[in-house]
Amino acid sequence: MATLTLRDSGEVLQDAPSIGTFLEKFGIWYRRFEGSDSLTKDATTDEILAAYEEPIGRLKREGGYVTADVINIHPEVPNLDTLLAKFSREHWHSEDEVRFIVHGRGLFHIHPKEGPVFSIEVVKGDMINVPKGTLHWFDLCTDRTVRAIRLFQDMSGWTPEYTDSGVDGNYAPQCFGPAGSGATASVAGSLADLLPKH
Repeated sequence: MATLTLRDSGEVLQDAPSIGTFLEKFGIWYRRFEGSDSLTKDATTDEILAAYEEPIGRLKREGGYVTADVINIHPEVPNLDTLLAKFSREHWHSEDEVRFIVHGRGLFHIHPKEGPVFSIEVVKGDMINVPKGTLHWFDLCTDRTVRAIRLFQDMSGWTPEYTDSGVDGNYAPQCFGPAGSGATASVAGSLADLLPKH
């Protein structure tokens, strides 16, 4: 289950209905998929996509997404810090950013144009859509592991557009799950550079 934290007040939301209601105000949807899978640590992209074929298909129909791929990040990925550091800077995309977490965890920070900065720690079974144009950044938790399905409306994918506002430097990442221990690795998660281009 996700954990949403209003970073300036410290208020925490930990139940799906409250999180979903809060995020709706900013055009973000959040859902839980409570199914299970028997995927191994070394599952292939095709195996992951097949295991979650039903919810992926539903999301594609609802959002007009045309393709899906998988990110599989773990500490052994070569040059992980270099590849990911750029995504812990505040940025936005020209397309929705859709994530369906199937293993591990990560931390989105959202900086609404009108509203408080908040973070949402996502774990297995969490689905989130950060709409195009939304200011955000992403970090991994201390286990530096996340496996997620991404969905795209455009076959070409997207790249981050940076604000260079420095706001991201005001909020140290903080995870609360079993692997979080109250802190995160300062690495981030759009992860486009690790994947083949569409």
